[in-house]
Amino acid sequence: MDIANGMLHGFYVALQPMNLWWCFFGCFLGTVVGILPGLGPAATISLLLPLTFKMDAAGGIIMMAGIYYGAKYGGSTTSILLNIPGESSSVATCIDGYQMAKKGRAGAALGIAAIASFIAGTVGVVLLTLMAPPIAAFALSFSSPEYFALMVLGLALVVLLAGTSLVKGLLALLVGLWLTAIGVDIFSAQARFIFGQPTLLGGIDFTIVAIGVFAMGEVLSSLDAGEETKMLPVPKGLRNLLPTWQDMKDCRFAFLNGSIVGFIIGVLPGAGGTIASFISYGLEKAVSKHPEKFGTGVIEGVAAPEGANNADTGGALIPLLTLGIPGGSSTAILLSALIIWGVHPGPLMMTESPDVFWGLVASMYIGNIMLLVLNLPMVPVFAQILRMPVYVLFPFIFGISIVGVYGTTGRMFDLGLLAGFGFLGYMMGKLKFPTAPLILGFVLGDSMERALRQSMMMYGGDFTAMFHRPISAVMLGLAGIVLVMPLISYFNRLRVKAITEGA
Repeated sequence: MDIANGMLHGFYVALQPMNLWWCFFGCFLGTVVGILPGLGPAATISLLLPLTFKMDAAGGIIMMAGIYYGAKYGGSTTSILLNIPGESSSVATCIDGYQMAKKGRAGAALGIAAIASFIAGTVGVVLLTLMAPPIAAFALSFSSPEYFALMVLGLALVVLLAGTSLVKGLLALLVGLWLTAIGVDIFSAQARFIFGQPTLLGGIDFTIVAIGVFAMGEVLSSLDAGEETKMLPVPKGLRNLLPTWQDMKDCRFAFLNGSIVGFIIGVLPGAGGTIASFISYGLEKAVSKHPEKFGTGVIEGVAAPEGANNADTGGALIPLLTLGIPGGSSTAILLSALIIWGVHPGPLMMTESPDVFWGLVASMYIGNIMLLVLNLPMVPVFAQILRMPVYVLFPFIFGISIVGVYGTTGRMFDLGLLAGFGFLGYMMGKLKFPTAPLILGFVLGDSMERALRQSMMMYGGDFTAMFHRPISAVMLGLAGIVLVMPLISYFNRLRVKAITEGA
């Protein structure tokens, strides 16, 4: 079955009334899940998987996939309105999204997030349709050295996220790397940095760090600044709550950037939407005509990471469907579901299970339209949250933060950690330390350590062997260039200053 006939068959399957309902139900549920901090698509898919056991495979996978990419849409809402990232891939959206909300442009930020998600999600599905087999073969060329190099390249973006002080950005990054090392060493099974607390043997959950540093830290900073008990600015009228044509024009490259970067990173098993969103954000800032404005509330800083986060979904399904290799926890659960339904992902899936493969692909086109229709009309509704006076809004944020953390872990000890990370976020704000590098180090540190140690085992401890592999050598070289650029700029400024003074 060629691509054209496959897609016609897929739409025939996806447009069946019951499958349309499952697609809508999954998208709606995923959006709600994305708004709730700490739950995430993987947990929701796990909880609802037993409900699909008596469904046919096509309907079941369509609903589960709807939850998966629907949650990517919903994650931007609390990131923009409350500075609460629901999952790690939403962190980059907080950087400019929340600043836009504080300037009275929450509606525009939510709107551009929905539009970027639709465009990039659709591009991801188109590329999934056309390029699945060859791209899956490329992904197989990645091994531990390539993943280590990819993580190093991601961490090198601290140069672009550090703000005015690279030293402070690097220090925040190192704190994040240290935090991710807390727990049990996966290779030696030795406890590290638990300070006599058995609860820390399992490490620190991302939700605690992100919500504490971003949401709680922001509230404490606002209280310390002695803000008046007034509502945050929200313009009136639907037209003022949606992106303008100028916003759309400004985000042209951001849409393309997020679509391509998100899809390519998504294809690589284990990379995920987090590194895709940060790389897309860093690339957008690097090519921008006004990079100094990033972090203060520019709309491109929302469009790029949100696009990458959603394009990642189409990419992540390629190794799952064509090779049977899940790229993360959500796709691992989808793989388990497919096996339970008697479907075997792999090179023959297109011919052996055309209803499931092509029905899923076609449903993603339909689902992206459903999500846009669901989310854009909700922008004015969500924006009204900011009309609450701060004496109501701040306890509301505290309540959501506490429920999100306790609902995820169920331990009182973690509420103490939440308070500690809230104080850390507050102190970082006071001392002008950027918080994004800390989260970036925390998210990528574990994967980078695992890839590095596996690489060292492969090559008997010879680190230089990584430069013998073309892909890892190129990415490490790019990371080195990114890190050296600030030094070159610094010495150029000194040279110009010396010439000016000499004249």
